[in-house]
Amino acid sequence: MKRTFRWQFDSPPEAVWPLLADTVRFNEAAGVPRHAITETRRPDGGSVQHGRLQFGPLAVTWREVPLNWVWNHWFRHSRVFDSGPFRELTATLTLTPTAADGTGNLTGAPAEDATGTLAEYDLDVVPRGLLGRLILLAGFHRQNGRRFGRLAAQARDFAGGRRDSVFDIPPPRRSPQLSRRAAAIAANVEATPYGHGAAHRLATFLLNAADSEVERLRPLALARPWSLQPREATELFLEATKAGLLDMRWDVLCPRCRVAKASAESLDDLPRGAHCSTCDIDYDSDFSQNVELSFRPAPAIRDFESGAFCLAGPMSTPHIKVHVTVLAGDSVDLAVDLSPGLWRLRTLEPGPSHDLDWAGGAFPEVVVNDGSITTAADAAAGHVRLTNRSRQDRTVVIEDRTWTRDALTADRVTTLQAFRSLFSDQVLRPGDEVSISHVSLMFTDLRGSTALYGRVGDATAYRLVRDHFAFLADIVRRHDGAVVKTIGDAVMASFHQPADALRAALAIQAEVATFNHAHPDTPILIRLGLHAGPCIAVTLNDRLDYFGSTVNLAARLQGESQGGDIVLSAAVRADPEADALLDGLPAAADQARLKGFDEPVPFVRLATGQSGMAPAGTPR
Repeated sequence: MKRTFRWQFDSPPEAVWPLLADTVRFNEAAGVPRHAITETRRPDGGSVQHGRLQFGPLAVTWREVPLNWVWNHWFRHSRVFDSGPFRELTATLTLTPTAADGTGNLTGAPAEDATGTLAEYDLDVVPRGLLGRLILLAGFHRQNGRRFGRLAAQARDFAGGRRDSVFDIPPPRRSPQLSRRAAAIAANVEATPYGHGAAHRLATFLLNAADSEVERLRPLALARPWSLQPREATELFLEATKAGLLDMRWDVLCPRCRVAKASAESLDDLPRGAHCSTCDIDYDSDFSQNVELSFRPAPAIRDFESGAFCLAGPMSTPHIKVHVTVLAGDSVDLAVDLSPGLWRLRTLEPGPSHDLDWAGGAFPEVVVNDGSITTAADAAAGHVRLTNRSRQDRTVVIEDRTWTRDALTADRVTTLQAFRSLFSDQVLRPGDEVSISHVSLMFTDLRGSTALYGRVGDATAYRLVRDHFAFLADIVRRHDGAVVKTIGDAVMASFHQPADALRAALAIQAEVATFNHAHPDTPILIRLGLHAGPCIAVTLNDRLDYFGSTVNLAARLQGESQGGDIVLSAAVRADPEADALLDGLPAAADQARLKGFDEPVPFVRLATGQSGMAPAGTPR
């Protein structure tokens, strides 16, 4: 028995989709109880997900059919039941762009002209025996229509800016003591440099938000709606964890499906690798690619029942824009909205993948063979053709390879000063090493420090060096970096992006005059070098450190600095954002033979207002 529900929205599909396609939050708001999910291995190496739900004495079990969707257009979710009153249940949501025709009526319209959306929700149920038919006759569709219509109205008002939350989900019961405790912790967080005026909002959110919103928190995703900078949101979450509002967890994500298949509470418990039963692959822990730091409320603040509201949905993996099953030997043509950029073509089932750098225009046909994925002739603009030439049905996936935008990957968070200050005990096991595909490193040193000690004495020189460490650390933190270590009067700092490292270097040389104004008898001149590239992370002297040729070259480039200038490698300048910072600045190309490198190393010397170009023989 099939029933179709229709709802009109005064917002375009791209505003409606994130609300109705969030099946986890939608199911929670609809009162769907949590259910258990298990996974069994298939003969071809993949897996099948099964669900189980207990309704009093009645146990309902089912097999999940791979959910199909095209982003901003439609999704279809089917379950095949092994027990219970139904044999099958399929829910299909279709969004059609609409526009006002001048009389107030809505007509079909191209997506780019859409001012509204027609949402059609089909609920198709096949009963099992008399009990299933009686449930349907007793008003199953009518009751669901009222429930879903209420949620659609709430989503309409949220999309139109007329309400603050998407759905009315009653907050969990809590005692007045718990509210006071959370408020007290938030006040403590706000008293630190890391509260950023948002600690009380975070505490309220943790207490009142829906389970689906707080079970797995990503600070970078919350930064935008909360009007915080990414660093500010991350610092807030780290301080809140230290204070007891949150727990943090290192997730080891599968490089194919991006689902966490292993987790650890600390870096020294991080597994060296994991196995994804869905993709049937083994993979290593890679700080840059698949180790993500996520958060959830501390158990003393909020606990959760076991089970899930939904196995997964389009908003659970927002980097996947197309997820469609194609029968063996068949093809499907889809209307789809994709932006130029980096894409990955693969299947849900174990198998190969194909990376695509798409410049826009017509998207190429995706062809699935038994042992490969290839592309063929372009489809029409705004469409994609999926062809399955293999001997089995395949679920074709088109995913955005820039998925890490909202992922607080390990290489990113470990370059933040707040993490190193608050969680200095978070280190790898002795002897362990993990790869980092890209890190930006800064080395600084004081020019003429040996002579300084002899001129002003050890005590005065020590205080000056200590003050200059604080000066550097403040600037490094402001530019999303972290001081890794100090060596004598030298500093090693790390940054996630080359442009942040260069901004910090420019700020250091620009602000050193202010520092010297406060120390008129002992002015300093800072030598500074920058480089970026791959390395490995290790534990050294009880701290998280970096090792490799990238580190060595960054240190050698600092040695080429004459003081007051900035020496940066070709790798830093190759970054478009960093290179743009050099416009209008006096930069000179140079090269030198550096210890440990066979060939002369090219670099750029950036003169600043503080540059002290020393004549030959001047102590450095």
